[in-house]
Order: sequence, then C-alpha cells, then structure tokens
Amino acid sequence: MAERAPVKLGVLISGTGTNLQAIIDALERRELRAEIRLVISNRAGAQGLERAHRHGISTRVIEHRRFASREDFDRALVELLTEHGVELVVCAGFMRLLSPVMLSAFPDRVMNIHPALLPAFPGVHAQKAALEHGVRFTGCTVFFRARGVDDGPIIVQSVVPVMPGDDEESLSERIRAQEHRIYPWAIQLFQEGRLAIEGTHRAYRGFSGRR
Repeated sequence: MAERAPVKLGVLISGTGTNLQAIIDALERRELRAEIRLVISNRAGAQGLERAHRHGISTRVIEHRRFASREDFDRALVELLTEHGVELVVCAGFMRLLSPVMLSAFPDRVMNIHPALLPAFPGVHAQKAALEHGVRFTGCTVFFRARGVDDGPIIVQSVVPVMPGDDEESLSERIRAQEHRIYPWAIQLFQEGRLAIEGTHRAYRGFSGRR
C-alpha cells in the first residue's frame, strides 16, 4: 500500500503557542507526517507567531475585532486557509468560537484540544473547575470541533491524576505535558486515515495501542 502524503495543516493560535511548538517538535523528530502551511493568530502580539518564525513557517494576523461579525471573521480565515491548500485546521490555544462558516468549509477537519476529560468541565478555567469539584482524575481531550462549546467527536484523551496540594498552576502544567504528547498523535491518526465516525463518537481504525 502506498504511503499517504503528509497532511497540510493550518494552525490557529491566540497566545503562547506551546501546542504549536509540540507539533513542530514532533515534525522535526519525524514522528508526524505533516506540513504546516500557515499559522494564523487573531492577536498581533501572540508569542506563538515568534515560534513559527523561528522555524520558517508562514504566519498571518487576522484581528477579529476588525470584523463586524464572527461569520465575517471566519470567512477571512477560510479564504486564507483555502488559499494555502490547508487540509486540516488545528486550533492550538485559539480563543475564539467558530461559526458554521468555518465548520462547513472544513467538515470534520477542525481539531481542538481542551484541558479536561470532555464532556466534563467544558469552557474556560477547566483546571480550576476540576479542583473545585474535588475530582481525583482529570486530563485533556483532542476532538473535532462542532457548533457548541468544547463538544464534538472525541479523538483521543489522556488522564492526569489530581495530586494532594495541587493548585491550578501545578495541575495545568501536568495537563499541558499530556497535551503536547497527544495532539501530534491525533494529527498523525488523521494523516494515516485511521479515524472514523461512529454516531457522535470518533473511533480508531486499525488502532495499534501505541502511546
């Protein structure tokens, strides 16, 4: 069987870009068959833009405040992503809800990551919510974005124990380490054609149990 071509990525960021860096690192270690065609930020000062620049990756800034509506902003995103031949859109700390304009342009091709075991603790401050509820385990989830907040078919999750004495910062740090591990893996599963929809869930095709 012929090897599948690298998947062409468009990465959306708003801030530090640590998950972007994890994807870049996986590419450089040859653990991921992908090509980052473009990194787009909705904030001009996002640190993730500098990460991309250091690795010679093209970047653009599209400030959402310049658009009259969420849909107009998404149309600008779609136009730029399509222009660069993007096949899979990866949200890496992109702090914007996406409208049907984006989700219809890239159906089942917009990935996101969330610092909780969805469907538990959607939305912002998920780590704080986990601590306040007294759960013993939390984690992170890679999923395909749908029209709600942090919902959509789940691709892969990683469990993180909540330790005695944890605060939001220490818990977030351990969750982040798992995010950096599973996000490149989820992208590689997509590249290999090993993801299939089963109802509202996402399943592995030919899952090998690695990682």
